This record gives sequence, structure tokens and C-alpha cells, in this order.
Amino acid sequence: MTPEARSGEGLRRVLGRWDLTAIGVNQVIGGAIFLIPAQVYFHLGAWSPIAMLVTGVCSMLVALCFAEAGSRFESTGGAYLYSREAFGPLIGMEVAWMQWFTRVASLASVASGICIAVAFYYPAAGYGLGRDLLLTVIMSALMLVNIWGIKQSSNFVNFLAVAKLLPLATLIIVGAWFIKPQAYLALTPIAPRDLTAAALLLVFAFGGFDIIGIPAGESRSPRRDIPFALLTTVTGVTLIFITVQVVLMGTSTDLAHTQTPVADVMHRLLGPVGALAVAFGAVLSMIGNNMGQILSGSRVLFALAQRNELTPAFARVHEVRRTPVVAIVVTTAISLALALTGSYVILASVSAIARLTAYAGTAAATLKLRHMDRDHRVPKATFVIPGGPVVPILALASSTLILVGATWEQLAYGVAALLVGVILFTIAKQAQTTPKEESAGPSAPR
Repeated sequence: MTPEARSGEGLRRVLGRWDLTAIGVNQVIGGAIFLIPAQVYFHLGAWSPIAMLVTGVCSMLVALCFAEAGSRFESTGGAYLYSREAFGPLIGMEVAWMQWFTRVASLASVASGICIAVAFYYPAAGYGLGRDLLLTVIMSALMLVNIWGIKQSSNFVNFLAVAKLLPLATLIIVGAWFIKPQAYLALTPIAPRDLTAAALLLVFAFGGFDIIGIPAGESRSPRRDIPFALLTTVTGVTLIFITVQVVLMGTSTDLAHTQTPVADVMHRLLGPVGALAVAFGAVLSMIGNNMGQILSGSRVLFALAQRNELTPAFARVHEVRRTPVVAIVVTTAISLALALTGSYVILASVSAIARLTAYAGTAAATLKLRHMDRDHRVPKATFVIPGGPVVPILALASSTLILVGATWEQLAYGVAALLVGVILFTIAKQAQTTPKEESAGPSAPR
């Protein structure tokens, strides 16, 4: 391993633009795509593909901000780094804390979803000791792959990205021959309540692309490749969501009232083999999502420790594998504990505020970093959004859609989590200043 292949943080720079894209696709397209088309159709009917297009456009506005901000930096951190550079350590810490918090809760939630999927074929995996063993095996295996090396992790993510898309590609190719065009003509009025519910579903279904910039310290050319991966991911997943929705609308017999739309259509078109392929694809999709959660969550802890905002232990890099081993182990262990106890159900309530901090923080940082660029306080962007401040302002506005449909309980939990972030920041700063003051002595210069 040559010195040029390592970042200043001691990590290996091996990720290319398609590796970053696979990480993004794995994060956005989780198990939800096998379920959410029916839920969106229930609320919006024939308008659902248009709603997905609108959500994709709003996601692209935010992704463009991540792309411009990410094109300035080569270090690990993503939204945390952008917000910290623009608005200072406290705001950066809040974004990082909420990002990590959400990754851990989501990792526990999706891992539990894998148990539910496996239990359909092997009931003992859905409860008791069988569930606990399956959770422990899955999480431990993903942790070991992450520790093994970023290249090995990337290869596994690439495999999972392809594997999860195969059943969807089969659905699209086969289903296109059985589409009934009249399914798209029933454009009935939409009640405000249904519009709100569908908007919330779609915003969260399209989320996750923000993790692409987090492993920048392990990318060969982050300032060039992160914008490419962000725009490719959002464009690709938008097309996939819309195409799957269109095919299901034209082939399903009762899309609004099925719990498993993709599996139902595949079973009708290809029999039990088709349904089994979908079940296998859904499990691989959730495993891929979890792989990305561990990768990104651990790098957030690593980035905080690199800047002395967490104990230096989290910045420890494996001597051989060059991965942030302590951060990986801690992220996985806490997620496993949440999954085993079911505590993630409550913690998932903060996801609305957490996503808002990352999206809105990066959109606002894009504007601030442009002003700092003029004073040469930050590196110049290699990718600049055309149109001046228009896109970042629209991204800020569209980010507030995340709060549409959020309950008061969810908002309260989100605010409480933000307050915990302030406490953690205060403790970290106190730990940094106290030893200096004690060692300085009474005669130290001021």
C-alpha cells in the first residue's frame, strides 16, 4: 500500500465513483420498494407515479447541494463536515449526532425486518432465541466484513446492489408485456389527508443518498466522484421507483389493498419461483441497507473523533485493514442491543428531525461555503450548481416536507435528541479544555 493510496486520516483510498453509487443505491433502495408502491397507490391512486417524480425532483435539489458541498472536501464526514465548516463545531456536532443516531436506529429496525422476512419460510427465526441468534449472526457478519477492509466492504455492497435489482428488473421486463393501460386513466381527486400521508412515505422512501459523502476519506477522487455518485443515485432510484410503480399499477389486480405488491405480481406472472425471487431480493436488499448503515455510521464517529469532538479511541484505525475498527464495533454493538430489546421503535421517532438537520444543514452550508470561498477560507468547489442561490433555497424549502405528517411525539423526540447532542458537545469541549487549564498552572501566560 503506497502512501498515495491513503488519506491523511490513515484510511485507504480505494472507492471509485461506481462504488460510491452502489453505496447510495443500497441505502435508498431498501426493503421499502417491495412494499411502498401499494401504500402510495392506496393514498394517491393513478397520481402515484407523478408524485414519485415530484419527490425525485425534490430529492435532486437536495442532492445537488450535497454534490457542490462534497466537491470541496476530501475528508470523512459528509453533512457533518459541510455543516461544521460553514457554521462551526456545535452545528456540525448536531448534524453528526443525528446522522449517527438515525443510522443506529435504522440498522436495528431493518435487521429486525430481515428476521420477519426469514420467519415467513422458517417461523423460528421470528421470535425468541431463534430471532436473537439470527440477529446476532447477521450483525456480527456485517461488522466483520466492515472491519475486514473498505475494498471488501465495497465489493460486498456492489454485489448486493446488483442482486437486489435483479428481481425488480425481472418484474419490469416481464410485467411490461401484461400492462393494462386503463389503469393509468383513473385520475380521481386527492384528499389533503391522503396527500400528506403519501408525501411522508415518499420522502422517507427516497432518503439515504446523503451517506454518499461520508466515506470521502476512502474515495480515490472524492471531489470529482461524490457529485457523480449523488446525481447518478438519485436519478437512478427515481427511474426505478417510477417504473416499478407503473408496472405494478398496470399488472396488479388490487394494488391498493395488498401487503406485498411486488411478490403478488411476480407470483401471478412467474409462479412460486417469482415470489421466492422477490423474497430473496428483499432480504438481500435489507442486508445491503444494513451494510451501508454500519459503514456510514462508523465513519461519522470516526470523523468526530478526528476533530477531537469524541474520545480519540473512535479514531483508531486497524493497523493492517486500515478501517475505523472501534467505531465499527461500537456502532454495530449498540444497534444489535437495540434490535434485541426492540428499543429502536421509540428511537425511530427522531428520524424526521434527523433527516431535516442533514438536508437543511447541507443546503444552508452550500450558500455559506460560497461566501467563504470568496475569502479563500475553504477549497473551491469542483462542481457548482447553476442558477446561483435558487437551488439551495429550493432545497431548504423542500427539506421542510420531511416534517409534513410528523406527529407532535416525533417532533418532541427529535428536539430531545438535539438537546442530547448539545450536552455531548459540551462534555466533549469540557474534556478538551480542563486538562489544558490544569497543566498550565498559575504562572501560565494568558
